Amino acid sequence: MGKIKRETFERLWNRWNRERRILTLKAGLMALLPLLCCIAACAAQGGSLSQVYLPSSEWNDELFYYKQVEGILSHGYPQGYFGFNESHALKLSFAAWSPVLVWPWLLHGLIFGWNLMAPVYSNILLLTVAVFLFVLLTKPGWKQLGLMALLFCCFWPYTRYMLCGMPEIICFSMLIIYWGLLIHTAEKETGGKLALLFLLGGVMTLMRPYLILFLLAPAFLWIRRQRTIGIVGSLAVMGLTAGGYALIKHYLGAEYFTPLFKTEWLEPFGQGHILGGIKGVLAKIYYEGRTFFALTLQGLKSGLAEGAFFAVYLALLLILLWQCLTDFLRKRKKQALLNGYLAFCFFSMWMALLLMYKMKEGSKHLLTFMAVGILAVALMETRFYKKAILIGALCVYLFWYRGDQPGDYQIYFVQAERVAQVQQWEEILGRELSLREEDAPNFDNVVIWTFSDVLENSESGETVLTDWQALYALPEGWGVSCCYREYVEENLERLQSLYLAIPVGGQLQSRCEELGMEQIGQDGRVCVYRTR
Repeated sequence: MGKIKRETFERLWNRWNRERRILTLKAGLMALLPLLCCIAACAAQGGSLSQVYLPSSEWNDELFYYKQVEGILSHGYPQGYFGFNESHALKLSFAAWSPVLVWPWLLHGLIFGWNLMAPVYSNILLLTVAVFLFVLLTKPGWKQLGLMALLFCCFWPYTRYMLCGMPEIICFSMLIIYWGLLIHTAEKETGGKLALLFLLGGVMTLMRPYLILFLLAPAFLWIRRQRTIGIVGSLAVMGLTAGGYALIKHYLGAEYFTPLFKTEWLEPFGQGHILGGIKGVLAKIYYEGRTFFALTLQGLKSGLAEGAFFAVYLALLLILLWQCLTDFLRKRKKQALLNGYLAFCFFSMWMALLLMYKMKEGSKHLLTFMAVGILAVALMETRFYKKAILIGALCVYLFWYRGDQPGDYQIYFVQAERVAQVQQWEEILGRELSLREEDAPNFDNVVIWTFSDVLENSESGETVLTDWQALYALPEGWGVSCCYREYVEENLERLQSLYLAIPVGGQLQSRCEELGMEQIGQDGRVCVYRTR
């Protein structure tokens, strides 16, 4: 009898080890995709991964993120203010977005150092870890793994955002890990997993406030286990998290040119006009919804980036709703709850877009939801995998066939002219700028970057953009204030920032010369003056 028990145990042990090895193999294969997609995409556009070069990009947010991380790593926080029209945070020196957003880059910089390729390599590593853990947690079959790999390759934003200095991949990766853990928790719930879900959801909320939606799942699970304690504890966690974000935004966020969120629709409620407020909300959803669907149609016809995002987003939402209904009818309760919950998050974010965000900027916030929605579709238990094939075909059509807008689909590689410009300014700024670390942060450590200027001898008022990419050459710890031309022109004699970067040959340069400002450097496109 003892021999039989031992043989049974050994057979089960060997089977478990075999399943674990196969699962690890699946996760390892999936983990190869981020790097392979980046290499293939770079080759398709005539370059290589090592040639990706942030100063060649036209996305100016990348400059802000890069220099802020650099300032944190070198001095604890930037010694000059980051802001807009010389706005600055009440405390320290960060721009409008939560500094919690870039914490994985800070960790990467501490371990591997920080340079122009660091954000790209960090993005690739983060998404690699995310999909590896996702497979380990969700245990997909071989067909599901194949669909997951196929949809990953088709969904262009995965690859595009790995190859840039934007933090979207950080959000993608954290939500992918969260969703894998939630699926794993649905199979076998433990207190430790719930705590980890709360932790991930809380950190994501401190990064982007709308991700508070993902605190609802662990709250539901906790309340189901311990009704009273779960309700009190969940409300406490969500309240502390929301309050933490509010404090970060209030004290550590610089005022943007315009409010980041549209909140005028809340005013009637604050005045006690509940019915009028409801009518206003419905009217706003209707009119913004018309714009949303018009852009979606334009995306389907011409590949307009935001319209393409909207089309894929709606397709994912409809599929999640349909699958939730199907799972419910077939009495697959866990799958119905998971798909229904993700559909709820999709719908809620859609309403938030219509009520609070600008369409173009807001479209990028939908990508985080789409990044996990793609993987959720791949895991759906369907007979012929029509839903996954439909999403894959839609992504190929919109992102690979129609997608031809340089700003959203082009990978920016090293350019000899841009490299020479950055090197020239590194020499100039390294020689002329002296970081003042006492009473920091301060405006003596700030360079204004003016969006554009009007050419001096232009009869038609022709404008020229400032080559802001030259500011990658700023020494570590310096701040950047992005300013409209009108603000600089109106306040030229009383600017707080010590340095001003403007286009060569514009009216602002002429005025700087008239005021006797000292020019510390100039190339063929941009010049920098000391304002006092």
